[in-house]
Amino acid sequence: MAFLALPTRRGLLLLLLLAAAVVLPPWFGVYHTRFATQIAIYGMAALSIDLLLGYTGLITFGQAALFGVGAYAAGMLTVSGFTNALVVWPLAILVSMLFALAIGSLSLRTRGFQFIMVTLAFAQMVYYFAQSLRNWGGDDGFTVPQRNDLGFLSLADHTTFYYVVLALLVLVLWLSQRIVRSEFGLVIRGIRDNERRAAAVGFPPYPYKLVVFVIAGGIAGLAGALMANHAKFVSPAVLSWQLSGELLAMVILGSANSLVGPILGAAFFLAFRDVLSDFTEHWMLFFGPLLVARVLLMKDGIWGLLVRATGADGKRGVPKVDFPETGAATPNPTPGASP
Repeated sequence: MAFLALPTRRGLLLLLLLAAAVVLPPWFGVYHTRFATQIAIYGMAALSIDLLLGYTGLITFGQAALFGVGAYAAGMLTVSGFTNALVVWPLAILVSMLFALAIGSLSLRTRGFQFIMVTLAFAQMVYYFAQSLRNWGGDDGFTVPQRNDLGFLSLADHTTFYYVVLALLVLVLWLSQRIVRSEFGLVIRGIRDNERRAAAVGFPPYPYKLVVFVIAGGIAGLAGALMANHAKFVSPAVLSWQLSGELLAMVILGSANSLVGPILGAAFFLAFRDVLSDFTEHWMLFFGPLLVARVLLMKDGIWGLLVRATGADGKRGVPKVDFPETGAATPNPTPGASP
């Protein structure tokens, strides 16, 4: 896999994290297996946002709509009698990508704050549309009678389903890394850094950003389909803008522009919420200052901190910044000054 081509220490760190994900959750029992499954699903959804935020510079509040569309598509197909995952999950991805194409083709004509608000508006439209589906439970949602199966493999067992989700997460991570390391990935990062300069050298930003938006929508749709199978329940809550905010928080916590970071951010966020919510329903009061501290004190998030702590970055004392283009520009040297 591509991540094995990274420096040895970083590759070993990723392998250790993967080994822990393979061994530990089932060893701790059903509850922790289900919790790890939830982390993997939300980590996949957060990774889709990282493709937009970290590599394309697009801040979106509409990713939950695509996540929810995938969940609704998978749930409706399952209730209608289609139980083969090889049919249901690709269809859920396709529907989410079509929604992403429709939303992105309009919203990407705007920039900055306007783009954020347009994606939020589209997400709320989808949310209220789901609430109006009275035949599918309306605001209460509906129950999915069973998990999908892979034909030869039943996913009813929690451990089996967890390993399938984990395998899909690794596959999505690998494909995403191939994308961002390709020539296409270089172009979208160039567009992130300077749209006008990219357009001037022959790379029009709009079609490239639209392709990334659709790819991210497909990943979010797959995560939504997996969540419908995991919870065996679908409701408009999976389409809410609050979920988009939580996914953004996971990316910020873990480190944008890293792919692995959002998965770690999802693990931290869900563990923090799970522990604090046992003591108070106002756990967000404690999470808010933590998020502010991360932005002010940790320029590279959980993943960057872990990489530097293990010496896997190959550097000492120079943290990776999530968005290097926002850093202070180095002034041009004064003529005649020493280099």
